[in-house]
Amino acid sequence: MTAYGHFARSLRLRRLYRHSTAGLMITPLDHSISDGPVVPKGTTLDQLAGRLAAGGSDAVVVHKGSVRHISPERFAAMSLIIHLNASTNQALDPNAKYVVTEVEEALRLGADAVSVHVNLGSDDERQQIGDLGRIADACDRWNLPLLAMVYPRGPRITNPRDPEMVAHAVTVASDLGADLVKTVFLGSTAEMLDLTAACPVPVLVAGGPALPAEEDVLRYVRDALAGGAGGVAMGRNIFQAQNPQRLAAKVARLVHHFPEQHFGPDPFPAADRTDERLTPDHAPDHLGAPAPFDESTHHLSDLTGGPHHDGRKTVLA
Repeated sequence: MTAYGHFARSLRLRRLYRHSTAGLMITPLDHSISDGPVVPKGTTLDQLAGRLAAGGSDAVVVHKGSVRHISPERFAAMSLIIHLNASTNQALDPNAKYVVTEVEEALRLGADAVSVHVNLGSDDERQQIGDLGRIADACDRWNLPLLAMVYPRGPRITNPRDPEMVAHAVTVASDLGADLVKTVFLGSTAEMLDLTAACPVPVLVAGGPALPAEEDVLRYVRDALAGGAGGVAMGRNIFQAQNPQRLAAKVARLVHHFPEQHFGPDPFPAADRTDERLTPDHAPDHLGAPAPFDESTHHLSDLTGGPHHDGRKTVLA
């Protein structure tokens, strides 16, 4: 028998997976507190959000104050995830994340989900794990999906991509109630397959360090998906790209398992092309609508309930 979650939580998860049940392409923009501005020069946060929406991002992750600088129409085509904790790189311990807003505030702002960051191995680990548990309780109370970003990171961590440490990280996230977990890419497809097969919730691979070329980014995404990742949560490599909309579209096409012809040979022929009216009503059909339903590859159970993880891909069942 299939177990279904609360209607409201399932509904919000459905919004996250609006483009495809194959996986999620999330663009975190929460780096603004840790690293400084994330918006490319000559543009605004609202314009960047619009370009990501038009490119096919399923959601953006932002802090609570950022919401007031983004037009609500951007979220007709993607979901809003509010990030609940933060730290700056100037702090005595940058790995110590502290809560800056609550689940109730995220709901008031219209969030479809919330995210929280935990660094295993930080001197502040005890507080962060306690915060994760408390936030998961609030998400259960309000039926809000939770994305836990959990990494081995701290003064006693010698290898942040150690498979056992990363497996511990995703276990902490799932055991404390996360619906999705974001963590590092282990470096090999075989190691990722072991990790994702053992995790009961979808594992989203972090974008990692800046990659020199567009093809390097796409190769990284292909490797992550081949390793059973339920998608990617890629920030810098998208919003720092020369054309964030174009690269977001290419990454989204891979994550959503859309065929090449879904976007045509070149969805954005001009590198500097922008469109200030980026709602689904004004975006091209190949960007504003999900892939057509194919009865040969989907079943009725694909259209109900919340996500579960089969170790290789994310599906809705």
